[in-house]
Amino acid sequence: MNSFTLSLKLPPLLSLSPPPSAQLLNSNFSPFSLNTRILRATSRRFFSAVEVHSRTISTMETDKESIGSLKQQLAKLFEESLRAAFPDISDVQPLVAICNDPKNGDYQCNNAMSLWNKIKGKGTQFKGPQPVGKSIVENLPASDMIENCSIAGPGFINIVLARQWIAKSVQKMLIDGIETWAPKLPVKRTVVDFSSPNIAKEMHVGHLRSTIIGDTLARMLEFSNVEVLRRNHVGDWGTQFGMLIEFLFEKFPNWEAGSTPAIGDLEAFYKASKQRFDSDPDFKERAQKAVVSLQGGDEKYRKAWAQICEISRKEFQKVYERLGVHLEEKGESFYNPYIPKALELLNEKGLIEESEGARVIFIEGKKIPLIVVKRDGGFNYASTDLTALWYRLNEEKADWMIYVTDVGQREHFEMFFSAAKHAGWLPSNENDYPKASHVGFGLVLGEDGKRFRTRSTEVVKLVDLLDEAKSRCKLALEERGKAKEWTAEELDQTAEAVGYGAVKYADLKNNRLTNYTFNFDQMLSDKGNTAVYLLYAHARICSIIRKSGRDIEELKKSGAMDLAHQDERMLGLHLLQFPEIVEEACTNLLPNLLCEYLYKLSEDFTKFYTNCQVVGSDEETSRLLLCEATALVMRKCFHLLGITPVYKI
Repeated sequence: MNSFTLSLKLPPLLSLSPPPSAQLLNSNFSPFSLNTRILRATSRRFFSAVEVHSRTISTMETDKESIGSLKQQLAKLFEESLRAAFPDISDVQPLVAICNDPKNGDYQCNNAMSLWNKIKGKGTQFKGPQPVGKSIVENLPASDMIENCSIAGPGFINIVLARQWIAKSVQKMLIDGIETWAPKLPVKRTVVDFSSPNIAKEMHVGHLRSTIIGDTLARMLEFSNVEVLRRNHVGDWGTQFGMLIEFLFEKFPNWEAGSTPAIGDLEAFYKASKQRFDSDPDFKERAQKAVVSLQGGDEKYRKAWAQICEISRKEFQKVYERLGVHLEEKGESFYNPYIPKALELLNEKGLIEESEGARVIFIEGKKIPLIVVKRDGGFNYASTDLTALWYRLNEEKADWMIYVTDVGQREHFEMFFSAAKHAGWLPSNENDYPKASHVGFGLVLGEDGKRFRTRSTEVVKLVDLLDEAKSRCKLALEERGKAKEWTAEELDQTAEAVGYGAVKYADLKNNRLTNYTFNFDQMLSDKGNTAVYLLYAHARICSIIRKSGRDIEELKKSGAMDLAHQDERMLGLHLLQFPEIVEEACTNLLPNLLCEYLYKLSEDFTKFYTNCQVVGSDEETSRLLLCEATALVMRKCFHLLGITPVYKI
């Protein structure tokens, strides 16, 4: 297994003194590893006809106790109240949500109406939903969390949180660490299958969405103390390797003698071999025989295949390094030896039928069947994906399989998930675990509203796109005179952090199901909902703290936070809602929810800073702590989005 670690050191000039470990560029780069094992020749023994049943998943234990989200804490209080007020009604889950109108309160409990519908006409003492709501409030256990509750309309319980409790909770996070705000999810181990480029082809702008959406989902789940298996299901097996291997033999007759052949542009190599395959019958015949030799285990062909794969991996690795993404490769070739036994299990369930020379699984509601063995006896995506799912359930013991691909593959995933349910591998109830989810995403469009391409109609290479983003950021910084203030290394690192961050955020802030238009001018703007604006906002907060000259680490221990001003309270409350936003983004697999939260956080901070003097005020200590808490939550948001924060602009 290949691995490496990339770290960025902080120049002393730009360090943010309080927290000691902070860096100008907190890269969050993790070791990037690729599984380079050669295709195994035989199936392993672990296949057995074991049914997968739904089960309840307990939360993974953590070194530091997680208090759960604000909503979860309120739900616990109301759960006790509901049990006390209505002991004869079982399975009543507290319905707690953020108030739509802040004038009414911070949160609402909306159980009264549904409870009234259950008990009316059954000899109850209650006369309507309002008395039901009042009873729920009266049975709430004592807590310093809630300042007051009021009943509105048909029993809606509006909840106002205590200002002192908000302040203490934010300050406690500063002392104990933001990990204590990690949400509690009902899963222990998740597979996130993302990126998945094809061997011998360069990564293009289409891979950007899968890679960064998948990485963000993985990061949010990891923050939530879920073990995440980051899987790169690369296309490293198939008939195309016959023509690639034969072309390698032809162009590099001494390919076995020493170092890796200097193929150069692998994309051009692929296109040239394809052109030769289509135009030369003799070459086509040799290529088809090469596929047979490769799949038959011929050592020479396996070695050539491995070299072609390794060249691709090195190119993929460069892109992942830039993006700060790490994955473990388990491509199509990894699962190929296990396919026959997986299909045998499906056949034993009576799911596989013969149809027009192929072996298929008919799916209710679908006009065409799911083909698992082609007419020529070869396997395909469906057979590989079903086998991979079985492996992940039974060998890797995953509770949740998440597949990040474009929306065009939606029907494929619906069909193979349905087949897995009929086989008993997945429960029929969508809410039971283990489960599988398809995270579809839309297209990246150009200014013309069509699929984003170069002027020569070529697909835009991802490395070119990242180079352009960095180059534009560097130019903007130079125009602001930063080349004279910073070293060349500082300028380069900041341009990279802002440029790459801008590209990621411009994608992630959109609902993933929609198409979005790629526009450098918009994404690199320092105004509006952009990464540049948010990174600058974070840098400004850090500047406020630096200019105060106070030791933030000491203030955390000795100072006290008091959110007396309404804008202080609003900012503190928004900070406390961070865990439930992460929870919602994980549950619904929507990274844009985190982006919306981050942008709103920056707006709330701007309002607070406009109306509340920080440095030199009587409330300086409290407000500096609020600044630090805001910066800390912003940095965690950046980390979850795979964006490197900057501390000075």
